[in-house]
Amino acid sequence: MATSDELSREAQPQGTDTRPVERGHGLKPGAVGLMGVLFMAVANAAPITAMTGNVPIAVGYGNGIGAPAGFLVATIVLTLFTVGFVSMARYITTAGAFYGFITHGLGQVWGMASGALATMAYVVFEGSLIGIFAYFSNSALNTWFGWDVNWLVLAVIGIIVVGLFGYFDISIAAAVLGVTLVAEVLLLGALALSVLFSGGGPDGLVAEAVNPLNAFKSLETGGGGIGAVIDGKAVAAGSGAIGLFFAFWSWVGYETTAVYGEESRNPKHIVPRATLIAVVGLGLFYTFVSWMMIAGNGKAQSIEKANTDSIGLWVDLAKDKLGGAFIGDIYLALIMIGSFACALAFHNAASRYLYAIGREVPATKNNLGRTHGTHQTPHVSSMVQSGITLVLTIGFYLLTTNGDDPLRGAYLYQYGLLAILGTMAILIVQAITSLAVIWYFHVKKAAPGNILTTGIIPALGGLGMVYVVWLLLDNIDFAGGAASSAPFFTAIPYIVVLTFVVGLLAVMWLKSRNRPVYDAIGRTVFEETHARDGVPAQGGPHT
Repeated sequence: MATSDELSREAQPQGTDTRPVERGHGLKPGAVGLMGVLFMAVANAAPITAMTGNVPIAVGYGNGIGAPAGFLVATIVLTLFTVGFVSMARYITTAGAFYGFITHGLGQVWGMASGALATMAYVVFEGSLIGIFAYFSNSALNTWFGWDVNWLVLAVIGIIVVGLFGYFDISIAAAVLGVTLVAEVLLLGALALSVLFSGGGPDGLVAEAVNPLNAFKSLETGGGGIGAVIDGKAVAAGSGAIGLFFAFWSWVGYETTAVYGEESRNPKHIVPRATLIAVVGLGLFYTFVSWMMIAGNGKAQSIEKANTDSIGLWVDLAKDKLGGAFIGDIYLALIMIGSFACALAFHNAASRYLYAIGREVPATKNNLGRTHGTHQTPHVSSMVQSGITLVLTIGFYLLTTNGDDPLRGAYLYQYGLLAILGTMAILIVQAITSLAVIWYFHVKKAAPGNILTTGIIPALGGLGMVYVVWLLLDNIDFAGGAASSAPFFTAIPYIVVLTFVVGLLAVMWLKSRNRPVYDAIGRTVFEETHARDGVPAQGGPHT
């Protein structure tokens, strides 16, 4: 009779190695269910932060009132990508997500190089969100108490608290993120519905805002619609590419459903389901809410405020539609708490990427690759991630001209530039993942695949990602806005290329010097044979 280990090896897709991982190197199985995974992934996308932080940039510097159409286009492209992504998630469960998927599809070389790129992206995303958390917090404290607290102090407090959450049981973080997310969605949904039921603002419901063609058109100088002059007001010119790019940035993090696969119950069902719910749900929500914001403010005021008072664009509308200053205060509190929750979600994702790579390399297996004895969290990787975020934050504060200004140092520079860097990297990784899905199912034939869902659709999604990256590079000088003269901004494309090359060189070195370690790269998966009803089954995570 075959043993349970032998049967589980037979159940694995072709090319999956199943050597057991040593105690102390595994995450806590069964820690979160469908709602927990969904909350953490959607909290990564942070609806209220995405709307309040990104929509003003898209409207004022991108595609103008066509910004909601940009969200609609992004929904379509990301859904195409997700169809292939979840097909892979049904066969491969790993905290490395992109890293593991690409390795199984295209091999260790592409896996490690792409894993380095994805890890870098998630590492800097926490820094980006800490920047906007500090900006929102400074604005809220100023409004409530007249306190102009230095944004670096607020950022450091945020980093410390996020680090504490990352150290302890992941279910605690999931609960915090869940409560925050529900409050965000209720407030934004109520605001959008109030505009809809009141018939919009001075220009009605502005139906052209959701015309997909307007997603690709740029805001022209003096233009408030798509190329139209409104009330003779001169506003900044924009680039449609920037509007689209910040729309895609608003989703980044939804795919981290796969990162939590090893800690979820029944990941082969939970991860695909949570991922599809997240991408489609966020897409429809983002499109509707951003559309209603433009309708509520009107065309001219939307673009004027996007350039001069990005927070007021939302808070003033909430006061007008939902009941005065009290609602405005609630909105300020939620954008502050929501940006913190988003930073926490990215922290969790980044520390798990660091952990996933660290547990497979001998030099880092007993530090980055270890988990906490009690909480079974990647506590060492979590502390390293906090340290990196602290260094980035201090760097932006000290090296940015007038870096002590929250608008300039925290929002335009730390939030904006790190968002551009990380999103460029993630879009490239997503395009490579689409190719890996096709290769896994139709070239390697490691598992049975449908030509539509694991072939044609992922190809279209991947091409969409490549197109958006090309648009960004073609408009790179405009993308930085007020920060375009910063040396860090100039270095962004080179940082992306350098990260990929470093990952490539590292894996080639391993291949020539330590073949067993090379062969294990990206192969740590959690077996389907686990009973995931809160009690880990025999075997644990395997590589």
